[in-house]
Amino acid sequence: MIQLITMLKRKPGTTHDEFLEHWLGVHGPLLRRLSCANYIRRYEQHPTIWPPEGSKQLEPAYDGVTIQWFDSAESFFDHLKEPDQVEMFDDIAKFLDTDQLHWTICEEPTIVIGEGAPPIGG
Repeated sequence: MIQLITMLKRKPGTTHDEFLEHWLGVHGPLLRRLSCANYIRRYEQHPTIWPPEGSKQLEPAYDGVTIQWFDSAESFFDHLKEPDQVEMFDDIAKFLDTDQLHWTICEEPTIVIGEGAPPIGG
């Protein structure tokens, strides 16, 4: 399995809440119904934790992260060839700052802490 990890920044002129409304309520359900989703084994949406209103903390650089799981790099590239990718990218342009999309494709993780981690000293 591989993962596509993408950092998401909302489109200029929209609020974080407007971003979340579209990403969680429109984009996620749209992706589920497209044929390109047949290649995706798992799709995770991780909204960024935002500072409380009135806080002096700076807002995070990104509004959220997606993690998409694929059987292989080949299945990732095959999903990009599906004709309905156009519909997905049209929707992305509605709510994301596409100049600020940052992504990477990762291999299986090395578990350091948690279930599946090697014993300490081992």
